[in-house]
Amino acid sequence: MVLGALLLGTVGAVHAQWKWRDADGRITVSDLPPPRGIPDRDILSRPDPAEATRRTAAPAPAASAPAVAAPGAAPAPPVDRDLEARKRAAEAEQQARQKAEEEQQAMARAENCRRARSHMAALESGQRIARFNAKGEREILDDRGRAAEMQQARQVIASDCR
Repeated sequence: MVLGALLLGTVGAVHAQWKWRDADGRITVSDLPPPRGIPDRDILSRPDPAEATRRTAAPAPAASAPAVAAPGAAPAPPVDRDLEARKRAAEAEQQARQKAEEEQQAMARAENCRRARSHMAALESGQRIARFNAKGEREILDDRGRAAEMQQARQVIASDCR
């Protein structure tokens, strides 16, 4: 009696999943499936598929330190970690590209500001200013042309000199 109880305890410990009746009527318990000659009606117990996958699925070793997950949340598979790392790298690259573009635009505005102020100072000095027309001829700015150039320089200063 005690021996039978011990045997039943060890059978559960070795995870006996299959139970069937053989051709002689004896009941066999094993962790291996029954032979092919055993009909389905003689198979008394089959393994639980969820238990089998839970036991056979071994956790993959982490390549780096495990991330802290929220309580009750399943850890992210390695594929998701790689995908998230690539996304973060792409976002960082995008931000760096945007920052470089903004710096380039700031430098262009500063140069436009410097040129507009220099041009404005020349226009306000009252000295004669000449420019070339579409035919390549030299023209001296009159008062109306000087006022138009000054207005244009003021607009550039207002927009680029912040």
